[in-house]
Amino acid sequence: MVKKDFLSLEGFTKNQLDQLIKEAIVLKDERSKGLLRDTLKGKSIAMLFEKPSTRTLVSFDVGIYELGGHTVTLPSSSLGGREAFEDIANTLNRYVDAIIIRTFHQDSLERFSKAANVPVINALSDKFHPCQILADYQAIIEHKGQGHLKVAYLGDGFNIANSLLQLCSIVGYDLYIATPIGYEPHKDHVEAAKVAARNTGSKIIISNNPYEAVQGADIIYTDTWTSMGLEEESHVRIPLFQHYQVNSHLLVEAKPDAKVMHCLPAHRGQEITNEVIDGEQSVVFDQAENRLHAQKAILISLFK
Repeated sequence: MVKKDFLSLEGFTKNQLDQLIKEAIVLKDERSKGLLRDTLKGKSIAMLFEKPSTRTLVSFDVGIYELGGHTVTLPSSSLGGREAFEDIANTLNRYVDAIIIRTFHQDSLERFSKAANVPVINALSDKFHPCQILADYQAIIEHKGQGHLKVAYLGDGFNIANSLLQLCSIVGYDLYIATPIGYEPHKDHVEAAKVAARNTGSKIIISNNPYEAVQGADIIYTDTWTSMGLEEESHVRIPLFQHYQVNSHLLVEAKPDAKVMHCLPAHRGQEITNEVIDGEQSVVFDQAENRLHAQKAILISLFK
């Protein structure tokens, strides 16, 4: 599989995603045995981080190193308006072999994609977080195997919810999203998922009832109630979202062997309790680990 860019999961088939996960699982096993590849030997990759980052920056930097490549991490000021995005992209075309961008705005990412001749990878935007969701898919397969599952997402209908809509509609998972009124995913993302779901048998349900969403769920997923760049809304959001907290009381509504997921960073005591995130049903740090392996699989696919 060769794709110029990796901006979202749009356009992927289940077979293509499964092939990426198969590669990621092999890479994970190889790493545990001290076996590394040289797929990116002689290649340099630029990383632009407009938003703060821990897992994304470290997992990409380490992954590129382990594939034999070199990273150049640009300061956030590089996207601060000093020059046009197109000029930055056209300059980087002359220096590097790929560009990884973590940005506040999907439009910025798409402008880079249009101007760049090298692959562009979405390391997070306000609309999608495909690298995270691919790593999550790996964690789901590792803990649940292949098969039909019910995924419940509680919280803000933001980038994680949008990428879950893409994943679940492609692979055939039922997805129940519960948000406070007015915080549902944008209708365009929901409708696109419902169209894709017609071919896979996936159910896409959007509601405002967290207990309905988690009832009988195999996976319960949550995210921060206030994403980076929206901090001024915290005082409004926290009272509205408090009934969507993933806690032990809500967990009993799911299947006994349900797994709990969070993309991190977590605001403990808000969207998830300590008891749950540190509990036996949590696979949160498996998700975080899989960022390394899934992203290596993405890079390998782009450079094949």
